[in-house]
Amino acid sequence: MSAASPKILAVASAVDLDFRYGCTPAWWQLWKGLCEAGCDLIVTPYRGRAVESPWWRTEPNPCYREAEGFAIGRAALARVRGDSYLRRLEDHPADTLGDRLVREAIWRWVTPRWKRHLERILERERDVDAIVVFTVPMSHIRGVPTALRERFGVPVVYYDGDLPMSLPEYGGMDTGFNYYHGADPGEYDLVIANSEGGLERLRELGARRAEAIFWAADPSVFSPLAVEKEHDVYFYGFGDKFRREWLAALVGEPSRRLPEVDFALGGWDFQGDTGRARLTGHVPFNAFNRAISRARVNLNITRRSHASVYASSTCRPFELAMAGSAIVSNPCAGIERWFEPGRELLVVEDAEEAIGAYRELLDDPARADELGRSARERALDEHTYLHRAKRLLELVGLREPARAVAGG
Repeated sequence: MSAASPKILAVASAVDLDFRYGCTPAWWQLWKGLCEAGCDLIVTPYRGRAVESPWWRTEPNPCYREAEGFAIGRAALARVRGDSYLRRLEDHPADTLGDRLVREAIWRWVTPRWKRHLERILERERDVDAIVVFTVPMSHIRGVPTALRERFGVPVVYYDGDLPMSLPEYGGMDTGFNYYHGADPGEYDLVIANSEGGLERLRELGARRAEAIFWAADPSVFSPLAVEKEHDVYFYGFGDKFRREWLAALVGEPSRRLPEVDFALGGWDFQGDTGRARLTGHVPFNAFNRAISRARVNLNITRRSHASVYASSTCRPFELAMAGSAIVSNPCAGIERWFEPGRELLVVEDAEEAIGAYRELLDDPARADELGRSARERALDEHTYLHRAKRLLELVGLREPARAVAGG
């Protein structure tokens, strides 16, 4: 296959948006960007069924029934314990006996089936230029990258979209696995992550080469909409793990001290202080841009794991910026890499500063509009998924390097 039309086999954590994994909508946008960059993309999901699209073709999930059976059992055990999830500690969660037994079962049954599945695809396609593994638990396919590289001579890349929260010291989300226990990052030709500050930790874990690609937003998915405003201050998120204190500072306390301001929270699994905020529940991804546009001020509340490690990107600031939102954010180390505080978004240090920012933007809609316009201009210039797709192809060696831009 010529470099002008590279072929990539993508092993994806999931393709079906119904699973509500935070990375999946972003993967869709990145894969679309790869198609727009001229890539022939084949996607096979680790969880759920394959979903066709205009931008990629698919291969099935060889362990669909096993994965769904495991998920049902895990959810049942959580309910027995009186919760929605089997939760881990937020600081250095243990690698438990149960975790080790699950890995052993996966290595005996799931891993060999995935190895045979990927071998069959490579045999049939014959000219795949690279394999990219998108946030599949690394330990679950231990040994497979080495086997595929040795047999087919194809580079294998791991793309971690959850760094640093996926690291062993954080343990990831309660919905998933601790990726790196029992894994060997050195099996991969390249490990890509959404975090610049977390790259050295990946090298400590054994990665031979580690590079950062930040999250972004697709301007055909996120754009300003002329809709009636329903909320004054809005936050949408998948729970408050690792950010409970910031949710209290940006929502809980301000909502009590500003009774005239309407605060709304979308999403679920908020365990901490949400004050007077209305809970509006899940928003389907196709309606998310509209939900953002219905708010006068949108919040970027980054989890502590990401906010404290330099330039650890999340999707939300790019999505809000591309939608032309007036953004108020908690402090995030390296946020200036993507947006200029004061001109493209506001960063607040505590509840008092948050209250001041809300008053400023709600009392002066022109100021809020200008903030949103500036953020969108920056996003269009530097932070689209076409930018990121081209960077991915460069790092894998399937595209000539271009002049570097601030967005990574």
